[in-house]
Amino acid sequence: MVQFGYTMMTEQAGPRALVDDLVEAERAGFDFSVTSDHYFPWLASQGHAPYAWSVLGAGAQATERIGLMTYVTCPTVRYHPAVVAQKAATMQLLSEGRFRLGLGSGENLNEHVVGAGWPSPEVRLTMLEEAVVIIRALFTGENVDHQGEHFEVANARLWDLPGTLPPVGVAVSGRRSCAMAGRLADLVIATEPKPELIHAFDQHGGAGKPRVGQIPVCYDTDRDAAVARAHDQFRWSVGGWPVNAELPAPSSFEGATRYVTPQDMAQAIPCGDDVDDFVDAVRRYTEAGFTEVAVVQVGGEHQRPFIGWAAKELLPALREL
Repeated sequence: MVQFGYTMMTEQAGPRALVDDLVEAERAGFDFSVTSDHYFPWLASQGHAPYAWSVLGAGAQATERIGLMTYVTCPTVRYHPAVVAQKAATMQLLSEGRFRLGLGSGENLNEHVVGAGWPSPEVRLTMLEEAVVIIRALFTGENVDHQGEHFEVANARLWDLPGTLPPVGVAVSGRRSCAMAGRLADLVIATEPKPELIHAFDQHGGAGKPRVGQIPVCYDTDRDAAVARAHDQFRWSVGGWPVNAELPAPSSFEGATRYVTPQDMAQAIPCGDDVDDFVDAVRRYTEAGFTEVAVVQVGGEHQRPFIGWAAKELLPALREL
């Protein structure tokens, strides 16, 4: 059975609101949640970027059932993989086994802040693979020394490890990342409903593992208002990851999307309150082979109306899939 998730999007709400909305999402019946991990919003109109790991810790204490997951953390530039391993183990303990560690190669937007430069896509994938190996080694509970191409670890050990380790997910966008995810990850993560990504993941060892997708939506009883909000806060998403991973600041996304129209957004994501439009958009993921789909409601202050509508109309309709 496909599971349906709720997104705590740190770029569009402050930390207290994110946790409060997560509590409501659990009550509404969402199966799991995912959390973005950003230092900047994509666009200034979104207006937020709290520290995701503090939000996750608070969310673990405020909820009882709903799954928690980073979607995604970059363990290569802003964070060292040894520190990510410690954070993930701690989150699994705090949540009593509800946490999954989603990893990706990152975006310049968030990683440039430590002044270490922004590597090429090929190097970023190599760094991500080495980081996953380090995190897996630390999850054994043994002392780890590592001298690799990109990272060094000196006599590190995790002293607080959960009985059940957090599953590790890797975000993919092409054949090389799919091959790496198939070999090293417990689940695959993607933001596009492309069957070829799932097929490549399966070919390299991913068969039978969970596949987690994510889709933006903009619920509002006033469709025109929904379209306007989607354009104001989410037009960055139409650029595609080869572009989005390289731009360094919200102002860069403002410039890159200046020709994106509200009509473009109305075609790109479901807007309004027609449940069939939302179900059809999610169906593209289920038909592509995804076993879990998280929705992103656009607009930080518009979460509660969406969650209430989802509980009554959207989730029951999605269960029919």
